[in-house]
Amino acid sequence: MAQTTALVPPDEQTNGRMVRREASATPEKASARRRRRRLIEIALGVGAPVVLFVLWQVAATSGAVNPLFFPPPTKVWSAALQLIESGELFHHLWVSLTRVLIGCAMGVVSGVAAGVALGASRWVRATLEPLLSALYTVPKLAIFPLLLLIFGLTDTALNVAIGMTVFFFMWVSTMAAFLAVTPGHREVAQSFDAGPWQTFGHVLFPAALPQMFIGLRMSVSVAVLMMVGVEFTQSNEGIGYLIWYSWTLFQAPKMYVGIVAVAVMGLLLSNIVKWVSLLVLPWARVEIEGGDRNLL
Repeated sequence: MAQTTALVPPDEQTNGRMVRREASATPEKASARRRRRRLIEIALGVGAPVVLFVLWQVAATSGAVNPLFFPPPTKVWSAALQLIESGELFHHLWVSLTRVLIGCAMGVVSGVAAGVALGASRWVRATLEPLLSALYTVPKLAIFPLLLLIFGLTDTALNVAIGMTVFFFMWVSTMAAFLAVTPGHREVAQSFDAGPWQTFGHVLFPAALPQMFIGLRMSVSVAVLMMVGVEFTQSNEGIGYLIWYSWTLFQAPKMYVGIVAVAVMGLLLSNIVKWVSLLVLPWARVEIEGGDRNLL
């Protein structure tokens, strides 16, 4: 392959002469650099928790921390194996995952609808934004007793509580995404005499999708947080219940198994949303990953 050259503007170092230099990065070199950077990122992402667990093990076995409150990871692993063999861990995980998915579905659909309405219409935004902003600041756990009165001691109250939390995150992110669409996008649609629905479907909605997917990733994470909170309060199954029940019996290893399970669940759900967004919107990779365009 012939080497690419580029002209360098005259400057003081070249004494006003026009010189040539080789391009710093060929496609092969850029691809190799991306692979190398990706391997480093994976190594750092895996290495950080490994180092944390090693330090935790050393601190617990050496007596630097109280093993009653901070049991070594080996004991936590043994407790995890017991919960897996009995099927208890997978049962609690399935119950919690079902609640998160149902709550997310409720919150995403309603939140996107509200965000589109408020982002696309100045009058709807003026009417509803003050009320929704006020409700947004109210902790959803404070509303949970009211949901228990309305729906009773059922999973419906838990699902609605999770859905309400997701609703506000999706509403804010969707509305902000539509408001962030530049006037240039609308001007392009106007130049082609596009109608309101054509402008929405072909210009506004595609331009807002990357930020909406970022809001969805945040919503999934807060849904997991809310799930644990409501299961602490009212539930006899689920990962939150496992953590709380283990704490009441002073079974620290099982409690840590639940905490790690929640962390893994949130990580997997967040990454699934990220992978789906990259498949659906490959052209918005930089915006979704939050990276530097020059490093891709």
